[in-house]
Amino acid sequence: MVIDFQAQGIDIIRLKEPAIHIFNQIQPHGILIVLAEPELTILQISSNAIATFGIAAEQMLQRPLSDFIDPFQLERIQTGLTATEDLDIINPVKLWVRKKGDEYSVFDGIFHRNIEGFLILELEPALAQENIPFLSFYHLARASINRLEETSNLREFCQIIVQEVRNVTGFDRVMLYKFDNDGHGSVIAEEKLDSMEPYLGLHFPESDIPRPARKLFASNWIRLIPDSRCEPVTLVPAINPISKEPTELTNSILRSAAACHFEYLHNMGVGASLTISLIKDQKLWGLIACHHQTPMYVSYELRKACEFLGRMVFSEIASREETEDFAYRRQLAYVQSALVEYMSQEENFVDGLIKHKPNLLNLANAQGAAICFGNTCTTIGKTPAAEDLNFLIQWLKNNVQEEVFYTDSLAQVYPDAERFKHVASGLLAIPISKRNYVLWFRPEVIQTVNWGGDPHNAYELNQENGLRLCPRKSFQLWQETVSLTSLPWKQVEIKAALELRKAIVNIVLRQADELAQLAADLERSNAELKKFAYVASHDLQEPLNQVANYVQLLEMRYQAQLDADAKEFINFAVEGVSLMQTLIDDVLAYSKVEMQGVEFELTEVDTALDRALGNLRQRITESGAKISRDPLPTVMADSTQLMQLFQNLIGNAIKFRSDKPLEIHISAQRQEEDEWLFAVRDNGMGIEPQFSDRIFVIFQRLHPRDEYPGTGMGLAICKKIVECHRGRIWVESQLGAGATFYFTLPVGGRDRERRNGRKTQNDLFGRGQ
Repeated sequence: MVIDFQAQGIDIIRLKEPAIHIFNQIQPHGILIVLAEPELTILQISSNAIATFGIAAEQMLQRPLSDFIDPFQLERIQTGLTATEDLDIINPVKLWVRKKGDEYSVFDGIFHRNIEGFLILELEPALAQENIPFLSFYHLARASINRLEETSNLREFCQIIVQEVRNVTGFDRVMLYKFDNDGHGSVIAEEKLDSMEPYLGLHFPESDIPRPARKLFASNWIRLIPDSRCEPVTLVPAINPISKEPTELTNSILRSAAACHFEYLHNMGVGASLTISLIKDQKLWGLIACHHQTPMYVSYELRKACEFLGRMVFSEIASREETEDFAYRRQLAYVQSALVEYMSQEENFVDGLIKHKPNLLNLANAQGAAICFGNTCTTIGKTPAAEDLNFLIQWLKNNVQEEVFYTDSLAQVYPDAERFKHVASGLLAIPISKRNYVLWFRPEVIQTVNWGGDPHNAYELNQENGLRLCPRKSFQLWQETVSLTSLPWKQVEIKAALELRKAIVNIVLRQADELAQLAADLERSNAELKKFAYVASHDLQEPLNQVANYVQLLEMRYQAQLDADAKEFINFAVEGVSLMQTLIDDVLAYSKVEMQGVEFELTEVDTALDRALGNLRQRITESGAKISRDPLPTVMADSTQLMQLFQNLIGNAIKFRSDKPLEIHISAQRQEEDEWLFAVRDNGMGIEPQFSDRIFVIFQRLHPRDEYPGTGMGLAICKKIVECHRGRIWVESQLGAGATFYFTLPVGGRDRERRNGRKTQNDLFGRGQ
C-alpha cells in the first residue's frame, strides 16, 4: 500500500529523526544514576536498581549516594571528581555494592557530565575483579599494528582491521562501513562466519543511520547493544526534578536505542552489536560495525581497547587515503600552477584558462567547462548550449550561497538539466563573484548499484501503537540501475577548484587595479594635455595681437614707400595672423567645452537659439538666409554651450550654402528613449554620405581653405558639446540636396552622471582657470 504522507499531514522527516539523545530509557544490563553535586544526591535512577540495591528506585531518590556505596570508596571517588574535568581519567571505577550480609556485587562505575552539567554514574557488571593490565592492552594493540604495517593498500588495510577487531571481540561479523558524499554508506571490508550472508560491496541507504544517530556516533566513539531483544528500563522519575526536562544522555553508555533500531537489528538477525565510530575532520567518515547473532556483552576495558584501536588505525586510514590520492594531487597541483602562470601572462585571464595545455578541463577531469564572466560565457569541451548556460547561471545565483557547489546528479536539484544530461549530469561550480562563475561538467554515466535491500522501501509506516517508522525486513542484494548521474567529484578536485578560485580572484583584482591605474594615468595625461592646449592657445593670443598691430602700423606709416610686392607681403602676414587667431579661438572653444565649471540648469532652447542668431546677424543678413523654427522645449543644459552648438551648426549651413536661396529650419521632437531630438535642416550644397562621420573629426576639412576658410573644428566642437550633455549627433545628407544635422539631449540632463555621484562640471579644469 502506498501511503501519501503529505496528504495525511504526516511529518516524515520528524518520524525519521527522533530525539534519541533524551530517551528516558536505558538498557537493562546496567544501572544509570543522575546525581547532583557536590553532595552526590540521587535525582534520577533506573527502575532496575532494586535488583542490585534491594530497595525500590523511588525510595533512593533525593538521598546521598553514600547511603548505598561504601563511604571509603565514595571518598576516593569524590576526590577524583573534583581533581579533574576529564572524568575518563578515573573511569572505570570498581565499586563493590553490598546486596545483603557479606554478599557483594562488583560493578564498573563510569562517570561523565552531560551538557546540562549533571553528573551521571553508570554501573555495569564487572566481568573481571581487576582492570585489564596496561601491558595486556599494549600487546593487544601492538599485535594489530604489526599486521597493519604489513599492508600496502587501503582495501587490504581495512580488511586487516576488521579481522583484528573480530579476533579481539569475538563477534560473528565485523564490517567497515564508509559513508559516501551523498550520505549513503557502503561496506568496504568484512570479516564474518562463513555461514552468514555477505554484505561486502553492498550499499545501504542514508535512512539506515538517520542524522540524530550520526550526531551521537560523532559524539560517542563507541556504542554497545549487548542484547537487541532486551526490555529497556525507565528512569525514575522520567523528568529531571531540577531541569524539569528529560535528562540529556548523548554520552551515556547504557542509553537505550530507538525501537526502530532494535527492529532493524532483529530484521538483520543481530542479537548484539558494537559500533566504533571513525571520525575525520570532525565528521563521521564511517563505522566499524560488529554484529553477533546472540546476545553478547563486551567489558568496558575491551570496549575502550577497541575504541583506541579504532582511533589509532583510522588516523592511518586517513593517511593512506590521502596517500592513494597523492599522485593525482600532484598532477592537479601541476595543472593548477600552470593555469595560474598562463592567467598571469595573458591580458585576459580567461584566455589563460582555455588556450593552453593543460587547461581548465584538466583541473577537474571534466569533459566540459565554462567561464561565465560579465555577460559572456566562454566554453571549452562539451557543455550545455548558451541559453541553457544562462539559465543555469541564474539558478546558481538564486540558490547557491556556498563558495563551491558540486553534484554528480544535477537533474535531482535542477530538473531542467535532464535535457543536457549527456554533457552535464555532473556539475562543479565556483563563484568568482555574485554574478561570475567557473563551471565544470561531466556527462551521464549509467551505473549499477548493489544495495543491501530495496533502498526505496528502506522504511515503512506503522500506524499500530502510534505513528512510527519501521525498517525494511529484507537486506538481500537489490540491484539498481542509476541514470542522470555522472562520476562523482573527488575531494582533491574540489580542493583544486577552490584553490583556482583564489588565484582567479587575485588575478582579476590585480588586473582591475592595473586598469584603474591605467585609466587614472590616461585621465591625468589627457587633463594635462587639454590644460596645455588651453594655456598655449591663451598665451599665443597676446604676441599674435602685437604682430597684427605692428603689421598694421607698418602699413599705415610706410604705405607711400611700399611697392606692390611689399604690400602683398604685408597682406600675407595679416591673413596669416588672422588665421592663427581664428584657430586659437576655436582651440580655446574646443578645450573650454569640458573646462567650464557650470552646473547644468533648466534652459529655454529658444533663448539659446536667439543668442546664436544674434551673433550671426551680419552673416545671416549677407546671405539672405531665411531661418524658421518649431516650438522648442526647455531642457537641462549649459546655456552657453547650447548657444555655441546652434551658432556653429547654423554658421556651417550659411558657409556651405548653394546657389538657391538659403533656408534653415530648426525643430525638436520628444523621443520614447526619454530624450529630445533636435534637427537643423538646410537646403545647401550637402555632403557625400561617406563623409558623414569624418566631418566631426577635429581639423578634418572636405574643401580647400581657399574656397571655404575655417579651421575644421566647428563640427568637432559641436560633437564635443553634445557628448558632454550625454547626447548624440549625426548628419543625414546627399550632395546637392542639403543636409540635416540631428542631435539629442536627455530630457533630464546628465542624470546618469548625477547617479554616479559625479559633479556636472569638470572640477580639474575649473580650478585651473
